[in-house]
Amino acid sequence: MNSFGRIFRISIFGESHGECVGITVDGCPAGLVLSPEDLLPDLERRKGGKQKGTTPRQEEDFPIFKSGVFNGKTTGFPITILFENKNIRSEDYTKQRSIPRPGHADWVAHQKFGGNEDYRGGGHFSARLTAGIVAAGAIAKMLMKDVTIKAEVIEVGGESDIEKGLQKAIDAKDSVGGIIECRVNGLRAGLGEPYFDSVESVLSQILFSIPAVRGVEFGTGFAAAKMFGSQHNDTIKNMEGETKTNHAGGVVGGISNGNEIVFRIAVKPTSSTPKEQNSLNWDTGITEDFSIKGRHDLCVALRAPVIVEAATAIVIADFMLLEQQIKKVL
Repeated sequence: MNSFGRIFRISIFGESHGECVGITVDGCPAGLVLSPEDLLPDLERRKGGKQKGTTPRQEEDFPIFKSGVFNGKTTGFPITILFENKNIRSEDYTKQRSIPRPGHADWVAHQKFGGNEDYRGGGHFSARLTAGIVAAGAIAKMLMKDVTIKAEVIEVGGESDIEKGLQKAIDAKDSVGGIIECRVNGLRAGLGEPYFDSVESVLSQILFSIPAVRGVEFGTGFAAAKMFGSQHNDTIKNMEGETKTNHAGGVVGGISNGNEIVFRIAVKPTSSTPKEQNSLNWDTGITEDFSIKGRHDLCVALRAPVIVEAATAIVIADFMLLEQQIKKVL
């Protein structure tokens, strides 16, 4: 429910405006040299306020190790990491409590948890919790020295020119979505299983757990439906399995084929937008116009590449541990 993975297993906890958010990482081999400073570069990339179009909310996001690390090395037992919430403005959400934001989890959370949910900043639905995912992903990356994972925003608001896409949102006083592409290199063939534990299905599960993700495609994705089979097939060139093209995105039959894994995710526009909207007031039972106050991203896709990399690293590390490709880290 709040955990993911089989050997390299993560458990997420916390709320956006609660005391802290964090993660517990189980299955990390003993002996990995690990300090808070090792996680900071990726955590810095996730922070808001670092670029145009991101939330002005600033949190220190310094990882506090509570277990699993001794004398600067992992012990082989679960690693618990906390991130304190210090820069909160809960009053922004108290004023809006009775009117669920269209496109946000406010309404479904209220129905599922009977009004007991922490609604401040989206509570545990908030992307604030991805700080823990990024931390776990940074650890996973350290276990895979020969694997490189790189994600980047390739489109904002339907524009390949990122600045142009952002300006569209600024001019409209609204929010916009984006597309992120991720590439994984250095993997051997043979990771993954047919059907339910395929590379695509496991990766898609965690990618869809990132707030605001609305779609995932591998290789040519939906464009494959418009191609002939002879066009889409990737001709194998040598005994290493290298192919002339990579329409499959590095995965065939649910199993990595040794080529570059390529996938893209679609990120929806931020639900919280300053533009006036209309929604139900559940206290009165009447719909009314309202405008969202508070600090929000103009385009959440801008901060998501490092989260996508982290989620991917968590999955790949788990697959590699299952195949005993990560045995010792000393």
